Amino acid sequence: MNLENAISSANAPASTNYRWKVASLIFLVSFVAYMDRVNLSVATPVIMQEFGFTKIDMGLIQTCFFGGYALMQVPGGILADRFGLRKTGTFAILWWSIFTALTAFAHGKLSFAAVRLAFGLGEGPVFPSLGAACYKWFNHAEKGKASSSILGGTFFGPVVGPLLTVALMGWLGWQGVFIIFGLLGIVVAYAWHHYTRDTPEDCPYVSEEEINYINEARSGQTEKAVAPWKELLVNHRFWAVGLQFLVVDYIMYVFLSWLPMFLTEVYGLSLKSMGFWTSVPWIALTFMVFFAGWFSDRLAAGKNSERQYTMRTATAIFGIAVTSVGLYAASHMASVEAAIFWMTLALGSLGFCMSATWSSVMSLGGRFSGSVSGWINLWGNIGGVLAPIVTAFLVETYGWNNAFSITALFGLIVVACWLVIKPGKQLIADN
Repeated sequence: MNLENAISSANAPASTNYRWKVASLIFLVSFVAYMDRVNLSVATPVIMQEFGFTKIDMGLIQTCFFGGYALMQVPGGILADRFGLRKTGTFAILWWSIFTALTAFAHGKLSFAAVRLAFGLGEGPVFPSLGAACYKWFNHAEKGKASSSILGGTFFGPVVGPLLTVALMGWLGWQGVFIIFGLLGIVVAYAWHHYTRDTPEDCPYVSEEEINYINEARSGQTEKAVAPWKELLVNHRFWAVGLQFLVVDYIMYVFLSWLPMFLTEVYGLSLKSMGFWTSVPWIALTFMVFFAGWFSDRLAAGKNSERQYTMRTATAIFGIAVTSVGLYAASHMASVEAAIFWMTLALGSLGFCMSATWSSVMSLGGRFSGSVSGWINLWGNIGGVLAPIVTAFLVETYGWNNAFSITALFGLIVVACWLVIKPGKQLIADN
């Protein structure tokens, strides 16, 4: 696979490189997960017209997904730590794929809301499982590229998703989109179960040399365990890393939920043109997270590896600053080309915050990375719950321009949080 070839250049003293096949699967799972999220946003104008839904109605339907997803983040992290990433991930992929397909049979606000809520519950345990896979399957010097496998798929999904959704809608109608995507997810669930294991030691395709390399400089504590939540919940850094991700994900989900509608309403784009322009900012975000992961690992492999932690803080602050400026500028552009330029700059820069957060999961969480991933995703998806409905209210009340300008101000919260996170210091020290 192209992803495997691109990232297997790490200088690992191993006779196998199976971990990069796992990285490819991590990419694939997150890629399909986010295609399944963006397809409703792209189909929104058609669904609103067919069922007479308002922006507030669609905002509430989108929020139901994020509500279910957020509710399952901490339980999903506990499940990944307790039952292993293989079983937890497989069950979650199957669950969300079934309810993706069932979206095609919704016929009103209540049925749309119920199906999207169940879809969100199914996706909940997936990213904690992927976070646990990054911790267990990769050497400490490969954390940046490993986390980029998650983020690359996450942000490449909305690149392909709009184009594929528009094409399938023209061929099969909006209902066909959800059925095809659901079937694709079932195939991915099989691949995850067949080719992954909870640890490299359990996998017959991994050599002893590769296992030793993956576990280099690790404490050796590999047993499944539940994180000490009492200790975590009194740690202010634990709260800070969650709060900043609420804002980061809030901004991302504003793009995911409302960019297609913004382009059609403000600039009068056709469905086909909207599908293309919607993809452009996500291309920038995909590229940026891979670049940030590569840069982080390069610092980790240098003479002063501790610089990677300082740079995570610096790049996160820089990224959110540029994102805020880009959002404000985009909301005041007269042409669609200028608006997309600033939207692309804004969303691409958000990739620095995303990469810094997910690279820090492993250094902050250690062997409890699954639970820390779940905590971060819980907060991020509180942002996901808020973004569709709050943005719908702001647009209805103040218009698109002011809605984006207000969103830009939230970046100040992210800056304040990163000043106290200290990503190089583990939240719970290994005994």
